[in-house]
Amino acid sequence: MANLAASTCLFSCLLVLLLSSVSAVIDEDTQVYIVYMGSLSSRADYIPTSDHMSILQQVTGESSIEGRLVRSYKRSFNGFAARLTESERTLIAEMEGVVSVFPNKMLQLHTTTSWDFMGVKEGKNTKRNLAIESDTIIGVIDTGIWPESKSFSDKGFGPPPKKWKGVCSGGKNFTCNNKLIGARDYTSEGTRDTSGHGTHTASTAAGNAVQDTSFFGIGNGTVRGGVPASRIAAYKVCTDSGCSSEALLSSFDDAIADGVDLITISIGFQFPSIFEDDPIAIGAFHAMAKGILTVSSAGNSGPKPTTVSHVAPWIFTVAASTTNRGFITKVVLGNGKTLAGRSVNAFDMKGKKYPLVYGKSAASSACDAKTAALCAPACLNKSRVKGKILVCGGPSGYKIAKSVGAIAIIDKSPRPDVAFTHHLPASGLKAKDFKSLVSYIESQDSPQAAVLKTETIFNRTSLVIASFSSRGPNTIAVDILKPDITAPGVEILAAFSPSGEPSEDDIRRVKYSVFSGTSMACPHVAGVAAYVKTFYPKWSPSMIQSAIMTTAWPVKARGRGIASTEFAYGAGHVDPIAALNPGLVYELDKADHIAFLCGMNYTSKTLKIISGDTVKCSKKNKILPRNLNYPSMSAKLSGTDSTFTVTFNRTLTNVGTPNSTYKSKVVAGHGSKLSVKVTPSVLYFKKVNEKQSFSVTVTGRDVDSEVPSSANLIWSDGTHNVRSPIVVYITVVDEA
Repeated sequence: MANLAASTCLFSCLLVLLLSSVSAVIDEDTQVYIVYMGSLSSRADYIPTSDHMSILQQVTGESSIEGRLVRSYKRSFNGFAARLTESERTLIAEMEGVVSVFPNKMLQLHTTTSWDFMGVKEGKNTKRNLAIESDTIIGVIDTGIWPESKSFSDKGFGPPPKKWKGVCSGGKNFTCNNKLIGARDYTSEGTRDTSGHGTHTASTAAGNAVQDTSFFGIGNGTVRGGVPASRIAAYKVCTDSGCSSEALLSSFDDAIADGVDLITISIGFQFPSIFEDDPIAIGAFHAMAKGILTVSSAGNSGPKPTTVSHVAPWIFTVAASTTNRGFITKVVLGNGKTLAGRSVNAFDMKGKKYPLVYGKSAASSACDAKTAALCAPACLNKSRVKGKILVCGGPSGYKIAKSVGAIAIIDKSPRPDVAFTHHLPASGLKAKDFKSLVSYIESQDSPQAAVLKTETIFNRTSLVIASFSSRGPNTIAVDILKPDITAPGVEILAAFSPSGEPSEDDIRRVKYSVFSGTSMACPHVAGVAAYVKTFYPKWSPSMIQSAIMTTAWPVKARGRGIASTEFAYGAGHVDPIAALNPGLVYELDKADHIAFLCGMNYTSKTLKIISGDTVKCSKKNKILPRNLNYPSMSAKLSGTDSTFTVTFNRTLTNVGTPNSTYKSKVVAGHGSKLSVKVTPSVLYFKKVNEKQSFSVTVTGRDVDSEVPSSANLIWSDGTHNVRSPIVVYITVVDEA
């Protein structure tokens, strides 16, 4: 599994399971399709699986459907996955009761001090509601879990919550306990995690506090999740091949019915997908309707714009950023000069200097010098590299290092803001430092260097949004700002699978490892959401999301273009302690999301695909998408006029104190200046749970196509500061 867990697995985790039991009579042209039938029938005598089998028998003309039916969805919504020919797919799509038929796809995974950094201290140093936390169940949809990890020990835990309706079906030699209370497998491999990704995300969200953990001494300390007293249910939908959409839908179906309180899923498509084709969007909609918040990773396709995945407003979408801790691996040259690179290097070369060889100087006859400088496969002469430190203009050298006998690697890192783990001593340099290294090599007859063991540094000067973290704007629902929030996702130490590789081609085996990705940021926010829910167990998903977004730290990110704007970090950086006392929240329910979809001009057929219900849009249940009662405000302009006026309508609910007065204030953000008028400018709340509505009118001119114009609306009563970003944009120019 690559260190930058470059996968966004949920509805996109298209596993396309190759069932060994497929009958010989099945046409070779069959493929797995998902037959979605909407909500479950309320008829007492209705048996979903029997109905599914009957449909298949009717369409295929076969009395036995062995090998045809892959999976039935029968607990939270209705449907099945089956092997069909194109003609059979067409016939089923026309049958009564069938909402849609779409192909199974493959999704990808999105791959300590972070909780201290966010203010959630260990033990009694942080306010907790342990009785409710112990009754909180987090569903982790991922690559499975390593049940024997200390992070999932049930020492001190009582029996599972009475509301739990799940099972422990983890496969051979897999045992659950009172911490890891449930396990389901959709891959035919068993729920045991062989890659480490699912173990890492589960422990980040809800793992126990485990002292004296490190990656070979790097990052030593106590590793823990955000809600260590909570329970975990693991749903394995991914293998090394990816994550199938049919498995993803099935995991949502089960998790909802099992009784989880929250779902964390670090899986998805590389780019955003329309809602009706996105299994995660469909599954998360059903979860939302049952009061379950789905937290998901934004993706690892940054810093290019319009790459953010999971853009539905009923999904809490998380970007990745740094903490105050970083890992530095120094390179000491023969002339005494030191270059500070990035990697998680646990190999100790004892400071010994070895000969340096630049890739282009070791070119084989198969490649030109320019290609060899990148250390492309089959481009290097082994005899010129063996026993030396290989210097490469890109990351390709890591794939061939062993085969050419390199003792270490120094490369020009495409992600110099992130320290990655590698299977040999390594350091990734910034372009400027790499240029300096090459100049040194070319000026010496016998250039040498030493790659030192990684050092840990603290107190970084400013928070940085990871270069890999996918950026907005939202291309599906253009008036919904995504991502929603950012959280620690760079160089996160957490539990790992002893069967997994800490890096590609790595023979070392560890119980705790360091990874980076929005996959790592997602469970941080899931842990915060669960933390908030332990104090307000009756709060809806939208209330929890609003509390987290409106209390987030304002971000002043470095970078150019959208990399430094709300399209990179949404409302800001998650602040767990502040989220416990938001004062006011923006509430949403299923009907609001239906009205939002109607405002996007979705047809009744498409609405049924997403919601499972038969819905007819009308003026009464239709709103402009920008008027969805979302904690952020965003509008895409037509771009035809130099001046513009945009209005947002919102409603706030008082969850603070009675007899409260909130005054509005607007703070300028990025881009051209905006004029913002709030009506009314003061809100009076006599009671708790009272609602008050307001409108925001934004006017301006000449919005930059490369940088959106933004501001922040803050409602304050002197104690609470309820902040919402306002973003107005035309188009976004692609960043090179």
